[in-house]
Amino acid sequence: MAAVAESLLKSGEVSAMIRQGFISSPRLSPTSSPPPTPPATVSGSSAVASVPSPPPPSFPAPRTTTLFEMIAQEGGQHRPPLRPKQLDLQERIAAILSSKGPSDVKLSVSSGNGMRIRMAAHRQVLTARSRFFAEKLVGICGRPGSRPVVVEICECDDAEVYVEAVGLMYSDDLRRMLAGENVSKVLGLFQVSVDIKFDEGISACLEYLEAIPWSEYEEEKVISILGKLHIQQLREPIREIFQRVSVQPSTFANADPIFLGILDGVLQSKDKKARRDIKTLISGLLKEDVNQSNIQYNKLDVSKDSLYYLCQKCLDHLMQLFSEAANIENVADRASLMGEVAREADNVQWLVDILINKRIADEFVALWADQSELSTCHSKIPCMYRFEISRITAQLCVAIGRGRILVSKDAKISLLRTWLEALYDDFGWMKRACRDFDKKMVEDGLCATILTLPMVEQQSILLRWFDCFLNNGDNCPNMQRAFVVWWRRAFVRQYQGDQASTQLQNVVSDDHT
Repeated sequence: MAAVAESLLKSGEVSAMIRQGFISSPRLSPTSSPPPTPPATVSGSSAVASVPSPPPPSFPAPRTTTLFEMIAQEGGQHRPPLRPKQLDLQERIAAILSSKGPSDVKLSVSSGNGMRIRMAAHRQVLTARSRFFAEKLVGICGRPGSRPVVVEICECDDAEVYVEAVGLMYSDDLRRMLAGENVSKVLGLFQVSVDIKFDEGISACLEYLEAIPWSEYEEEKVISILGKLHIQQLREPIREIFQRVSVQPSTFANADPIFLGILDGVLQSKDKKARRDIKTLISGLLKEDVNQSNIQYNKLDVSKDSLYYLCQKCLDHLMQLFSEAANIENVADRASLMGEVAREADNVQWLVDILINKRIADEFVALWADQSELSTCHSKIPCMYRFEISRITAQLCVAIGRGRILVSKDAKISLLRTWLEALYDDFGWMKRACRDFDKKMVEDGLCATILTLPMVEQQSILLRWFDCFLNNGDNCPNMQRAFVVWWRRAFVRQYQGDQASTQLQNVVSDDHT
């Protein structure tokens, strides 16, 4: 190794030591006299060239590492062996580079993890394809028959990708070379191409990204990397790529009519399975939107007005169907009509679920409580045809009991006065006919809702429930928990509201005297 270093020094050829993407090399000064011609360094990302040496200083120069010592140390260092994948890459790139004949540049690329790959490259190719290499290798010209110029690129983020990018410079068909590669690798090649100003590589990578499908993970990565580039020449091709994911201003302006059309189409669907599947899909997307903190998601949200418009439309249709069913004597005709009732009730339940998730269901409580005419018609229809309607009431009570709908006591009282008796009557059918009916959840929701009312209302509702439960047993919701709480409030603790109010007034008065 020492003989190699000595020979290299005597030849007058100097390595271009390029660190962290071409930073200036250390001063090279052999220990023997006279000193060889030192290189002129270029600050920042640079290569080095041999120029005449200035006169030696009259005072001792600081001790620096010589090229001889650097090569000797390099030979003594232990490097991890190349993995099969890395060895295959080096052999494959070597075969590509050898097609240009004898090399005049020894290119070494290494990363921070200790991996190093060497290539026999060609100055003509590097400078023709890369404006970066053209700038840094200018003036570094080896004499005919002399040793090749040595270029070392150290501490790359990914040496393998850097080597792949150099290999692309030797290809006349970059599109074919990139075909079949994954998005992550092409993004890496794109970043290296930008760094070394490999314009054809940049264009090929952008064309690839525009043509290839992306997974959701890849989409985020593409947007992240391309979105950070602020290169004027790349704005238009990047904009073309972003058209795949960006929304035009016209789409933002027309978002609500689009959503209204989608939701209305779901409500009108005749295929039961398709309607169920799409409802699940749309509900998931709308829940995802609620959970996003990014303001962009909120811009494309379905409006409250659109949702309530659809709710009113469904309720009007239910009223029409119930009126028709109440006047039909033929059982077969009534059964056919009640199939439409069940579908419309399911539509209302779906819309209410969306309202609850968006925390805007409070107005629907009042809207549902005002359906006294519908409630009257409901009582005239057999339970087997009408029980889906009572599931709407149960759905609202569960949400109120869990604090997901915040409404006044008057709204809750009105809701229960209009629909609680109907729920009692339909409870048995709901348990038997609905596979996804959660009896305990509904009972807990009813109990919690009732216990938020004034004591007078609690007593009225729970005494009526007491009679109903004794006569119907399990066909009536079990609200013993609410009954116990009311009992203790009424007869055990006997909280004196008026007396406490007077005491509070006295305390406030004393504080201000």
